[in-house]
Amino acid sequence: MATITTQCCIVGGGPAGIMAGLLLARAGVEVIVLEKHADFLRDFRGDTIHPSTLELMHELGLIEAFLKLPHDAVQELAGQVGDEIIPIADFRHLPTHCKFVAMMPQWEFLNFIASQAARYPGFRLLQQTQGTGLIEGAAGIEGVRAFGPQGAFEIRAPLTIAADGRHSILRDQAGLDVQDLGAPMDVLWLRLSRRASDPGQTMGRFDPGTIFVMLNRDDYWQCAYVIPKGGFDKVQQAGLPAFRQKLAQLAPGLEGRSEEIQSWDDVKLLTVTVDRLKQWHRPGLLCIGDAAHAMSPVGGIGINLAIQDAVATANLLHAKLREGRVTDADLAAVQRRREWPTKATQWAQVQVQNRIISAVLAQSQAFKPPFALRMLGRFPLLRGLPARLVGMGVRPEHVHSPEV
Repeated sequence: MATITTQCCIVGGGPAGIMAGLLLARAGVEVIVLEKHADFLRDFRGDTIHPSTLELMHELGLIEAFLKLPHDAVQELAGQVGDEIIPIADFRHLPTHCKFVAMMPQWEFLNFIASQAARYPGFRLLQQTQGTGLIEGAAGIEGVRAFGPQGAFEIRAPLTIAADGRHSILRDQAGLDVQDLGAPMDVLWLRLSRRASDPGQTMGRFDPGTIFVMLNRDDYWQCAYVIPKGGFDKVQQAGLPAFRQKLAQLAPGLEGRSEEIQSWDDVKLLTVTVDRLKQWHRPGLLCIGDAAHAMSPVGGIGINLAIQDAVATANLLHAKLREGRVTDADLAAVQRRREWPTKATQWAQVQVQNRIISAVLAQSQAFKPPFALRMLGRFPLLRGLPARLVGMGVRPEHVHSPEV
């Protein structure tokens, strides 16, 4: 079996993995990123690039090139309860260079970061290559077994970073304990065409028993239909015509476009999970992003929290990796840095899930907006609080790793 050696192997080419790869390669670390797909073209991934991530692009000197990519700048978020529209978050007063959320297909973001990382000689991206297992040694994890177009091989590295998502193979093989925080809902993702005459605002609608979110993707609407946990079978049993009729009721301005849903293949189920590892590491192995903490879709902040993990990892480990002396205490320092922001963010998401989402999904008749939403609508100053939590997060990271 062929063997490759490197200073760091990252399994997973999502936002956490590809950003960690860029920052470590930029700091002079030899890094290999494994991505199991041939490209990044996958629908219904998180498409929100928040002000905290845009600030990182500014710090890296990439913001001008980045904003030339197709995107929609969202300065405010609003919700609709019945016929009442309530402002929720206003990003225009954040202490960042970009005071908006950039709605951008995730593949555009990942392609951009990968292209920037490729400028550094120590960076390698192996696509169509999956990490299949950990290599255990006397002192801990010594690398990964992988499978790619040329067959099976091994990658030996002082540090393996598991960034392979909420269903992480490496996390499971490492035997790390997961704490499940629960989620009362799942999400059905779908797309409907968008016309120039459509309203431009990204908005969530709260109706009895239903939450419907429409994200402006320029030439189409990316829509999230929130249902009670495990409720997809019930939706399917009611039939596709009933589902189309419900969509038409939730989006009355999109005349006839619910008919674009031709089959259930046009609807993608996201099984919502909110969990986190009790310990993110073992000697030679570190989990980041969804592999360390699966986030609720509330606020769309999972991507940006994963990117913050990557920044902290590079800040704390780049020098140790160049010297080949990463210890388990160094990995524990990454967890200490990112664990409190993760817990605080998940706590806020669970409060929204339990106090607002569960209540809305349980309603069977018209209702008044929840108290928290009414206060946001009444007092503009309060909208800065959700804007800060959604737009910047808890303890936003900044790039301290050097460019060498």
